[in-house]
Amino acid sequence: MTEVTVSTSPVASLPVDVLVFGVAQGSGGPTPALGAEAVAEAFDGALVGILGALGVTGAAGEAVGLPAPAGLKASVVLAVGLGHVADDGAYDTETLRCAAGVAARALAGTKRAALLLPVPTAEAVEAVALGGLLGAYAFTAYRTSGRNKPPVGELVVLARQADAEAAIRRATVIGAEVNRARDLVNTPANDLDPESFAAAVRAACDVHGVTCEVLDEQALTEQGFGGILGVGQGSVKAPRLVRISSTHPGARTSLALVGKGITYDSGGISLKPVGFNEIMKRDMSGAAAVFAAVLAVSRLGLPIEVTGWLALAENMPSGSAVRPGDVLRMYGGRTVEVVNTDAEGRLVLADALVRAAEDGPDALVDVATLTAAMRMGLGNRLFGVMSTDDAFRDRVLGAAARDGEQAWPMPLPDELRKSLDSPVADIANTGERMGGGLVAGLFLKEFVAEGTRWAHLDIAGPAFHEGEPYGYTPRGGTGCAVRTLVRLAQDLAND
Repeated sequence: MTEVTVSTSPVASLPVDVLVFGVAQGSGGPTPALGAEAVAEAFDGALVGILGALGVTGAAGEAVGLPAPAGLKASVVLAVGLGHVADDGAYDTETLRCAAGVAARALAGTKRAALLLPVPTAEAVEAVALGGLLGAYAFTAYRTSGRNKPPVGELVVLARQADAEAAIRRATVIGAEVNRARDLVNTPANDLDPESFAAAVRAACDVHGVTCEVLDEQALTEQGFGGILGVGQGSVKAPRLVRISSTHPGARTSLALVGKGITYDSGGISLKPVGFNEIMKRDMSGAAAVFAAVLAVSRLGLPIEVTGWLALAENMPSGSAVRPGDVLRMYGGRTVEVVNTDAEGRLVLADALVRAAEDGPDALVDVATLTAAMRMGLGNRLFGVMSTDDAFRDRVLGAAARDGEQAWPMPLPDELRKSLDSPVADIANTGERMGGGLVAGLFLKEFVAEGTRWAHLDIAGPAFHEGEPYGYTPRGGTGCAVRTLVRLAQDLAND
């Protein structure tokens, strides 16, 4: 993993290969941002003209390198776009994260580079460091040709704040855990099944001192987890329910997180059509996010009790698979008619939600790549947030916004609940097609203990990026929701 350090050394004497500086879109052309003074001075007043001649505009996503002039130890300087000029010279943290991410991708193959982006606060330092770490990410576990350049070895952030070191440490932990989630999402299903996922969780928990308990198929049967067992019964890979927890001695509140962990989703007997199966290894993104978030909270020493529940299963068609029309008896005793076996995520989540609520957490959040309807409604970059508690929903949205994840409030309309009525069981697993993402939320609501502060995050759109990289977002698994969950834990701990 790329290392991030902080320095207060003079720019001209920094022993780095590349100096990265910010350029904004000014009314009169490209404008070097705060932090670029030493670079501009080295060009002896010619920098703006050179940038204009090269077609540099300062637009977000832009990265243009040029030979460094005499007087700098670096051999290359890299101009990175920040978008429109900030009125006070201070850019929002998401702009800084994205610019650092663009720079980190452009720096692949570089040993050491310095980031001279505007960082007036410790929060800005953290944003630059985190953007660099996330932008440097590359998943190369299955590459044998060596065609990929290695990620930049070290990023040096120029900052003078007394708390800059602490900001770098926080960014390093969160960056490592987001990238851990990305690795899991990108791992193909032939190497990541419920058992191997659970083993990876246990190994990481042992390293970081987090408690881990794994329920195998025998324990799930004995304790009546009919939803997880029903979804997993069509696969030769048996399901698992993993509980991980970390308690700080100063904790005054508790947070439970539940993640959907379908390591491969074929749709089961309700088989997905051609063109919809190819990225279904990503259907465990919610569990990966919960796992990474709990580790991050523990590693950061946040004063909160946090518990993660990973509901792991593989949804496959076979002679033993659950069929449309079958009835499952869920954990806690309620019965569900399976109308559509491709609506499996809500079944494993329902079991885990009931179990998680038994511990009496102060707040409960589930995370899942749950519905194509949510992706169709919000696109590929936003996730939906639903809750029975508007204040808590807004709290989750606020946590997402502060850490640069795009989220949108979604309702739970009472009139859609009737469509989940079943003629043979307590409830059906699917209902009205229009508003399907909201119907899924209403289904989950039925399994949340009354009075529990609960929110449902449907990350179907942003969990997996199929296009070209942008900002600090790579192709493939994104680690969506990890930052939101960590920020929410921190906010609750501060209450």
